[in-house]
Order: sequence, then structure tokens, then C-alpha cells
Amino acid sequence: MSSESASQDESDVLRVLQSRSETRAFYNKIANVYDLLAERSEQPMRESGLRVLAVAPGERVLEIGFGTGHCLVELAKAAGPTGKIFGIDLSENMVTLAEKLLQRESLAEQVELHCGDAIELPYATGSMDAIFMSFTLELFDTPEIPSVLDSCRRVLRPGGRIVAVGLSKEGRQGLILHALEWTHQHFPNLLDCRPIYVHRMLESSGFEVLDWKVEYMWVPVEIVLARKID
Repeated sequence: MSSESASQDESDVLRVLQSRSETRAFYNKIANVYDLLAERSEQPMRESGLRVLAVAPGERVLEIGFGTGHCLVELAKAAGPTGKIFGIDLSENMVTLAEKLLQRESLAEQVELHCGDAIELPYATGSMDAIFMSFTLELFDTPEIPSVLDSCRRVLRPGGRIVAVGLSKEGRQGLILHALEWTHQHFPNLLDCRPIYVHRMLESSGFEVLDWKVEYMWVPVEIVLARKID
């Protein structure tokens, strides 16, 4: 995709209005009730993304924005004892909840968690076989997304793959999506995410998109599989 096309795609994507510290405070505040708020609608989308990623035993996989940790559990089970799962999340309270879940599932030794920002991932170049993120990329402001994806490309091995699940401006647009965008624009402290063009942003950041589809919860959701070009 040309830079001109990418710019056109970005022109109708709303900006993120909250600072990083405000976002961290928001997720720290709702961490204990996050599953009640979002688990029922987001779980089928995340599970679809995990199936597309198809983690194999022995792989090293990073999840960005792991929240309360449910996908970390599934990734660790798929990678098995010879694999290693890494997770990074901005919220300290989410890290604490995920750690407790992993301990209950007897998977804590297979997973290494970090509280931090995905714009500068604290992992070695080429150290990951795969990256998974769900309902995370759309939390970054539009100018930040290329930096996040560049950081992802750096830590992936040549040919490594990435799956991004995110609220999308592709597919059927309806009143609910417009209401979501209106709420995000006028009350960002209540709704900090907004739909983006997921697969187009991956392409414009140098990934080869292998597969993408749009599924629906109450708004369109893109599930995109891409790989780092050697």
C-alpha cells in the first residue's frame, strides 16, 4: 500500500484523546471488573484470533495488551513446556490479575510478564516467533500505530507472524459504530478505543498480510494474520 493510500485511510480515523497516564489510570481502575464489562463480547473474537495464529509447541510468543490474562493461558498451553510466552501491558493492576490467573493455572513458569509501553518493546531483535494482540492496537493514537508496528517487526524473527484483532472501519457500518465514535470523541474518559483499518495499517508498516476477515460483535472486528517479510 502506498503512503498516499495509507494517509487517506487515516484521515477518517478518530484520534486518541487521552494521555498514556490517563489510559493507564483508566485500566487500573476497571481491571477488577473488566471481564464483566467485556469478556462476553470479546472472547469469541480473541479465540478466533488465537486459532488463526496457531501457536505450535516450542514457540516464543509475545502478547501485547494481555489484560486479565485469558489469552496468555491459551498461548502457554499451545506453546507447551518447551515454549515461552511473554506479555506486556500498560496497567499494573492488569499485570497483577494476570499473574494470579497464571498461578491458578500452574503456568506461571512458562510466562514472563512486563508492565510497559508497546511503542518500545523491551525484547531482543528477532527474539519472537509470533505476536498476538487483541483490542489493543486501536488504543494507540493514529501517529503512534506505525511506531508500535515497527517495534513488533523488530522483535519478530524473519518470517515471524503477527495476529491483530481490532475494532474496524471495514465491513458494515451502522448506528452502533457511529455511536461508539461519537462517544469516543466526546467522552474519551468513558470510551478510549475507536475503530481503525487494521489490515491496511499492517500493510503500510511493511507486513505481508496473509489473511484477514471481518467478524461482528456489536461492531465490526478485523482479525488479521500477517508475517514479517524476510
